[in-house]
Amino acid sequence: MDKKILFIAALCTVSTTLALDTWYGDTEFINTGLDNGLETSGYWYTYNDNKEGGQSEIILPTQTQAYEGTDYILLDAILNCGGVCGDVVLTKGSLTYQPFVGVAFNVVGESSATDPTPAVGDASSWGGICITYTSDATPNLELGLSKDVDKAIGGANPAASLPKSTVPTKKILAWSDFKQPSWYKGETKISGIEAAKQLASVRFTIQAQEGTYNFRIERIDAYNNCTTDDIKTIRESPATRVLLSGRTLEFAGVSTATAEVFNLQGQVVAKGSIDNTTSALNLATLDAGIYMIHVAGKAVNFTQKIVLK
Repeated sequence: MDKKILFIAALCTVSTTLALDTWYGDTEFINTGLDNGLETSGYWYTYNDNKEGGQSEIILPTQTQAYEGTDYILLDAILNCGGVCGDVVLTKGSLTYQPFVGVAFNVVGESSATDPTPAVGDASSWGGICITYTSDATPNLELGLSKDVDKAIGGANPAASLPKSTVPTKKILAWSDFKQPSWYKGETKISGIEAAKQLASVRFTIQAQEGTYNFRIERIDAYNNCTTDDIKTIRESPATRVLLSGRTLEFAGVSTATAEVFNLQGQVVAKGSIDNTTSALNLATLDAGIYMIHVAGKAVNFTQKIVLK
């Protein structure tokens, strides 16, 4: 993948603990903790049924041209809705089964600099997956394996069914919750726990009758890190939003945190501590343009885009 150096890289450094970092819908990749050194892990991409005779597609918001020859979801589309979202248009074409599309992120990344085939890694330490989403149709969360294993099981990958919901819904799934579909009668059996040890990708698939459906994924976390907190409390509450007044950032309701301001090159251009006596950051010295604010502290962790004029 012809990767660009983006400011977001400063927010998500490579983990050395094999831990999946919480993703709040503010970057184009997830820090999986399992990158193989090529820095190609965790990137979101789309897939569909076109190679099998279907004509389905996902329409992403404000998506610019992706990297040549890829289906990667770029940062502008993610920032537009604070997550991965879009309209699913399912068209059966010549399929003999229901059409499908999906979005996914790779776990380890490409096999080598010359081989884009997804590598596999042991994600057992995550414990499973926690996802917050909305979807007009019933989606499945599937565990993608190596090309050879996927072929051997005929697409009967361990998966967990998610309920359709028009409001943000959180599902906490242990690896043991992922099962091969009941229709699979093949000899190659694989459990969710076994799949996690050779994981290539995590897939969010929508397969349904022809029609148009909307979906949004706004948080991904490891099962072992996920709690019962409400995503909106952390990311969307007015008490934790950045307010821009002229060239002054205000952080109403944030008691203890650190705020960092990043430019589009990933450089920290301003930084400040927020406490009970200081709840503002002066940006008078910065040039006009687009910046990202990352606020992290007790009970708060979010990123927000601002535009200085």
